[in-house]
Amino acid sequence: MDDSDLMDRVTPSGSSLGDAASAAGQSAYGEDEEDDGLYYIPERRPSLDLGTSPMDTSQWHYVDQANSPVLSYSSMSSEKSEKMEKLDESLTSIQLVRADSYSSCYTLDSDDCENRIPKVRNKEDTVPESPDALVLLHDPNEIRHPSLTVDFTFKAISKTLGKLSEGEMHYFKRILWKRFPQSFNTPPQGMDLVDLVDRLLECYNLEVSLKLTKHVLEEIGKKKMVDYLQALRIRNEVRYDLRQSLKRIYGEMGDDSSKQGEMRSIDDVFTNLNIKSTSDNGPILEHEVLKIDKLDSNRKEGKQLSVQDLMSKEWLDKTNLRFLLITGGAGSGKSMAIKKLILDWVEEKSHQHVSFLVPLPFRELKKFEDKKISLLDIVNELYPETKQLRDEDYRSDECLILFVFDGLDEFCEKLDFQNTELLGDHAEPTSLNIIMVNLLRGRLLFRDIFMLTSRPLVRRCIPWDTHYDELDLRGFLESDKDEYFKKRFKNQDHADQVIAYTKSLKTLRIMCYLPLFCSLVADECENIFRAKGLQAELPKSLTYMYTKLLLALTRQYRVDGAPPLSPEEERDCLMKLGKTALTMLEKGQFKLTRCEWKEVGVSDDEAVVNSGLCTQYVTKPFILFQERVISFIHPTMQEYLAALYVFLSFRNHGKNIFEQQLKDRFSRMFKGHKAMEMYKSAVDKSLTYDDGKLDMFLRFLFGMVLHVNVDLLKPFCTNSSKWPNMVDDAATLIKKRIKENQYPGRNENLRRCLEELGVST
Repeated sequence: MDDSDLMDRVTPSGSSLGDAASAAGQSAYGEDEEDDGLYYIPERRPSLDLGTSPMDTSQWHYVDQANSPVLSYSSMSSEKSEKMEKLDESLTSIQLVRADSYSSCYTLDSDDCENRIPKVRNKEDTVPESPDALVLLHDPNEIRHPSLTVDFTFKAISKTLGKLSEGEMHYFKRILWKRFPQSFNTPPQGMDLVDLVDRLLECYNLEVSLKLTKHVLEEIGKKKMVDYLQALRIRNEVRYDLRQSLKRIYGEMGDDSSKQGEMRSIDDVFTNLNIKSTSDNGPILEHEVLKIDKLDSNRKEGKQLSVQDLMSKEWLDKTNLRFLLITGGAGSGKSMAIKKLILDWVEEKSHQHVSFLVPLPFRELKKFEDKKISLLDIVNELYPETKQLRDEDYRSDECLILFVFDGLDEFCEKLDFQNTELLGDHAEPTSLNIIMVNLLRGRLLFRDIFMLTSRPLVRRCIPWDTHYDELDLRGFLESDKDEYFKKRFKNQDHADQVIAYTKSLKTLRIMCYLPLFCSLVADECENIFRAKGLQAELPKSLTYMYTKLLLALTRQYRVDGAPPLSPEEERDCLMKLGKTALTMLEKGQFKLTRCEWKEVGVSDDEAVVNSGLCTQYVTKPFILFQERVISFIHPTMQEYLAALYVFLSFRNHGKNIFEQQLKDRFSRMFKGHKAMEMYKSAVDKSLTYDDGKLDMFLRFLFGMVLHVNVDLLKPFCTNSSKWPNMVDDAATLIKKRIKENQYPGRNENLRRCLEELGVST
């Protein structure tokens, strides 16, 4: 239960204020006669037209309005016992002064309505007050923490008093009336809990209301309730400070235009994501040319979820699970979803059942890998404001903490769930690996909840006996693609033009399901608009954008901490992936089993986790049979890598993949006609497939003729010879095949190849 929830229960309602005031001193709740002296029932004021009230006003006390919240707060000592003792002392100790006579905060008009009416003291009208009455003296210069609000104070006092039994509550009201009769016009015994707390807040400012409540609780011997109220206040202050800290960290972000130094609110950037309630859904299979059947992946059609649904109160009540794993490919929007979740909690838009949200991204945790440290120390170091929390706060049922671990794929150490030592104390120093293993086992902080994000992993990251749910983040839905560009471009004319541009190229539009790809398209269009204006023509080359995506995945988005690859290793990896892609393409295959993948020569870790070019999931070809398979992140990425393999084989080694070898096997100086032999054989090979399985491959291969793409691919080329200008020769070849019309059904794709070359059809 969150500290901010309403009180668990309230005492039964009694008579109203008017009823109590008109009781004329009669006991309303059956007190013994010896207690009658504790109460003074002030005389009811006559109607306003009857003249001056005989009521004494000389000893009335008036309470100033509460000070406005301030922006600073003095820090507490980091030592737990010292901190608690000093803080408790400062917040519960009050200066008490005996009052000479009774006083009241209010007068009652003829309709029993409370109005603050200034009175002038009249010594002749003085009436002696109970000698037990106390007056609170409040320092007006006392600094109030900005987290102390009317809403919190009301709920905190109500929740604390709501834990008292009926008899304890009765005793509390008696002492309250005895010590502070100036707070009430009538004895509070007839008030219910809500009215009682409301009256305190009307008479006193927030600080005094809390102090008064603590003083009375101490007097009736309820020290535990005093500690409980104090704990609520500490948690509230920590929650406020933590929210301010998270707002500074995550409140603004770059939207891909940040390289110009511009930061924007996440609400101005964030676009809804396609989060499925199921896992193992496999890659997106929508294709411009081919019709690809579902790859025996999860046959259940999962529900569409929003960020607000993740670990929501309804979700927790329904599933009773403490762990949630969100998987998604590189650039699919996992970190963006986490930022949105954090800021929604900070701004109190969602997840208010969570007392504290603690993000622990693995990029931040890396600095603790070689240290002996406890989970508590990690949290305190990353978020110093949490040092005020006590050990009980991490174990309390009323203090739910959500730990968010973003980027589990970046944790490079092996998670050994069988042999790692057990750990049950979050304050015990140990290694980061042991902490993570025991967290995922559910042995640490078993009352809290955990959310993890990761790329699809090739080995289990959560023990089989840990109960958890797994969701699949799949980028953007169709409508969200447009929404992204509308938010990305402040100039709506630019946004409209980019949206129209993506819709004009079907493959480009399909690939925009990936937020990373959308950002690359937006960057490219923005650069063109900046250089040439709104009327500039946007590029028609798919190859250029796919080359940009390849470089982003293998360089910028490569898993942090993954083993670095030398240029030769990187090139060799791409060649092996490309060769596999071409072989699968010719067979009409779009997945390989783990056993088949071993023949590729590239580790599944490198292909799936580190580079993000592939994905792994579980298929269910039969009811009682499951197997793990690997696919490229999209069929068009498979076709692009196949084309890259053919291109680099010729560029680096002078080999034509579609023939045994070029006649001059030792030639390294490429001439136009020799390069065209490779393209001619590729065209002829493509035209033989009626189903168009090599159509996109051929378009990418011709796109690599352009110098702009050759320049981007230079890191993968070993031959320093200048690549000849082959656009005209390639266009002539394509037009010749169209004119020959031997394969009428393939002519449309040949025209698309001309567009890829930038040649008018």
